[in-house]
Amino acid sequence: MNNEFREIDENLKEIRFNIAETVAKYRSQDEKIRIMAVTKTVPPEKVNHAVSLGIDLLGENRVQEYLSKKDEYDSSAEVHIIGHLQTNKVKYIIGSVAMIQSVDSIRLAEEINRLAAKNGKIMDVLCEVNIGGEESKSGVAPDSLNELLQGAARLENIRVCGLMTIPPPTDSDVYLARMQELFMSVKESRPDGINMDILSMGMTHDYERAVKYGSNLVRIGTGLFGARNYK
Repeated sequence: MNNEFREIDENLKEIRFNIAETVAKYRSQDEKIRIMAVTKTVPPEKVNHAVSLGIDLLGENRVQEYLSKKDEYDSSAEVHIIGHLQTNKVKYIIGSVAMIQSVDSIRLAEEINRLAAKNGKIMDVLCEVNIGGEESKSGVAPDSLNELLQGAARLENIRVCGLMTIPPPTDSDVYLARMQELFMSVKESRPDGINMDILSMGMTHDYERAVKYGSNLVRIGTGLFGARNYK
């Protein structure tokens, strides 16, 4: 085994241990936390090694990069789009991804719905929330979330499964707690046509705190594959 693969092995062991420790402290023992391998700039052979270790969920940021690598991926893993998605790029990924986590407008939801219908499928989505109100990040404002959820719920070929967020790196506990409160508020209101099964939050620097605050899907790139040169 080469050193790069060995590093992935050790990193994943640490991630799983840390999540288990956090669950033991703050969560019910029967709650499952899914680990997503974020594959931005990672070559397929390293991604497939992670899959061989039990990772069953891959996160893609860029449509073009995903299209260049998807045929080399182990097909046993689901692929989710997690990066900002332009409406004109939906057609390229609609037939091959299991979920789009970055729905932040009715316009995007409607295009996903239109193309999902054309492809004879129901597309699972998460609504992305800009919990910190940062101009540099996509996502709907928290006070506009209900409008987005209600609009998406009316679309027959979309299934809303929960929420996704990237909180600000500073004071992340504050924003993670706000996101948990928002998620639970929507879940408890039980809106028609909306499932609140997934709260996707937490990355390499904050996944343990995210699990503390209710996340059941963490998105980890650098913490799993090591430092990368982003292009």
